[in-house]
Amino acid sequence: MKSSVTRTLLILSLASVAVVHGTAATPDLVKTANGTLKGMGRQSSGVRIFKGVPFAQPPTGDLRWKEPQRVKNWEGVRAADQFGPRCMQAPVFGDMGFRANGMSEDCLYLNVWTPAKSDKERLPVLVYFYGGGFVAGDGSEPRYDGESMATKGIVAVTVNYRLGVFGFMAHPELTKESPHNASGNYALLDQNAALVWVQQNIAAFGGDPKQVTIAGESAGSVSVSAQMASPLSKSLIAGAIGESGSILGTLSAVPLAQAEDTGMKFAKSIGANSIAELRALDTQKVFGPATQGGFSSVGRFSITVDGYFFTEPPAATFAAGRQAHVPLLVGWNSEEMTGQVVLRGKPPTNENFQSAVKEMYGAKSEEALKVYSGNTADEILDAATALASDRFIAYSTWKWAEMQQKTGASPVYRYYFVRPRPAMKPAMGSATAGLAGGVVRNSTAPPPPPARGAVHSAEIEYALGNLKTNNVYEWTEDDYKVSALMENYFANFIKKRNPNGSSLPAWPAMSAAGPDSLQLMRIDVESRAEPDKTRSRYLFQDQILGAALK
Repeated sequence: MKSSVTRTLLILSLASVAVVHGTAATPDLVKTANGTLKGMGRQSSGVRIFKGVPFAQPPTGDLRWKEPQRVKNWEGVRAADQFGPRCMQAPVFGDMGFRANGMSEDCLYLNVWTPAKSDKERLPVLVYFYGGGFVAGDGSEPRYDGESMATKGIVAVTVNYRLGVFGFMAHPELTKESPHNASGNYALLDQNAALVWVQQNIAAFGGDPKQVTIAGESAGSVSVSAQMASPLSKSLIAGAIGESGSILGTLSAVPLAQAEDTGMKFAKSIGANSIAELRALDTQKVFGPATQGGFSSVGRFSITVDGYFFTEPPAATFAAGRQAHVPLLVGWNSEEMTGQVVLRGKPPTNENFQSAVKEMYGAKSEEALKVYSGNTADEILDAATALASDRFIAYSTWKWAEMQQKTGASPVYRYYFVRPRPAMKPAMGSATAGLAGGVVRNSTAPPPPPARGAVHSAEIEYALGNLKTNNVYEWTEDDYKVSALMENYFANFIKKRNPNGSSLPAWPAMSAAGPDSLQLMRIDVESRAEPDKTRSRYLFQDQILGAALK
């Protein structure tokens, strides 16, 4: 009897060991709709990582300038332990670092970080779109890494999408061959395809397809607003986060005919007489001419009101309340653009500032000088910085929040990020901070003036808990304090569509009670909700920039 019991206990013990070993050996196997993936296994953080997961067929050959096509199924187990290639782009931003496996037109891959222990969990999901002016960026960038956010009980996803000429070129031939009589917007359609993939597959990673929050910074933020306005995507999301920028004034959509004209001019400029000839060209034969001269002369291929992804101008969608009625967390930084753009390098004197404003606004310059004013050099620099930032990207972000609060039927939470980055590490040598958050190395040009606030893109590492991935700056205890607060706000919003939580300063939603009740969360070492003191600036800009949206 004792021998029988001993054997039974031994068998159970061995079975237990086998289960434990099996769990440890195969937690990175996930079965998707297209086949089985083998990720990187559970990290010390408790997070499993899956890199380079295809969500559409490679948009090459005959699929160049076509909407993304469903991934073909594969047999066996596909490795998901390396980031896929980044989409075609020129090195235009100094703050971008890539872990991607090269660069290619074959770039439609996403990455998943999940803390789930099984596919029985239903955790909230974050889908993040990178910034880069729709001409650069990649889901492998360390600042977008999803591991920190995943440790907070969130399945994090970063998504690649086509850029520049491959992501946005419209053309009459493309419109004619399309089953939707549309062309352009391939980048936005890529993002939509990724959201469809998430709906179909994220449960296998322990995510909840009914709790998907989309987020992004700069062009990624524009993308979030665009997906909210598109009839293709608005039912696929439960919440939205926008960091600096919206389609309501930044990289705005143009009429299809205008975009088609740009496409025809580009084709003619490289000697291509048809789309067939364009598709037959080597990648570099298309990419090179489209990017010669850097960011300032890429031959901007705009977002398009194509009749398919957008059935009307996005401003009309938001004005009529036809966008996604989901909670929105949105904000901008205190120095989105340097004031020297307004002053044109001249000293910050009243005379120089007023002259610049008069040149910009003509008959409305006196009105402008009432809301952008200063007397001392510091005050004038502040006014110039505010004006440059508003014109560049802050106004469009304000407009998005304003429209969503008026017609979106869900709470809107606004922030104002003011924490300046610390000094660069000594190892950076002669490197200096460039425009839009970039890093300029080995430049012979005079260094730009010191930042007066939080520059464009500075909040990304704070918000996603990724300060440690950025080795350029001497992060301090205060920086980590700000990051912990901002990441917790974001995580709370992703989980429950409300950023508030215990031990965090209370963050009120925008109110419909009137302008005096409008508040925003000022994010800094000592964060607090405060009345909106900038509204007069944006109401002024709305007269000019808002009119262009109609």
